[in-house]
Amino acid sequence: MRTIAQIGIITVFYLFGQAIVDFTGIIIPGSIIGLVLLWLALFFKVLNVKYIQKGASILLAYLTLFFIPSTVAVIKYPELLTVSGGLLILAVIISTLVSLAITGKVSQFIEKKELQKKEDKSVATVTTNPVHHK
Repeated sequence: MRTIAQIGIITVFYLFGQAIVDFTGIIIPGSIIGLVLLWLALFFKVLNVKYIQKGASILLAYLTLFFIPSTVAVIKYPELLTVSGGLLILAVIISTLVSLAITGKVSQFIEKKELQKKEDKSVATVTTNPVHHK
């Protein structure tokens, strides 16, 4: 039951993003707006990650199923297999690889900053609470 509620929370962010797109008419997809809103809620600690963690894990486990419609579309529209379709597929592959590389580098940067903060905090704790040995 808790997992369903967690997936519901994620869905609410998607629906809120979609409502923003419908109301404002901006060209960014509602799912992206919802994802940004979810990230902001997590970043500013409005929402604790434990409230969506299990539900998000289940959605990620079945993520490959979401690619089936695009695979069927390629079969349904054979013109995607022409030269221009090949270029389109190449562009998608390159942009995906670039996105993965940038995401990895940003994640490593953030992780190093977090570790540095923890080290600085532990050094500050040791210097403010020195242990005296006899």
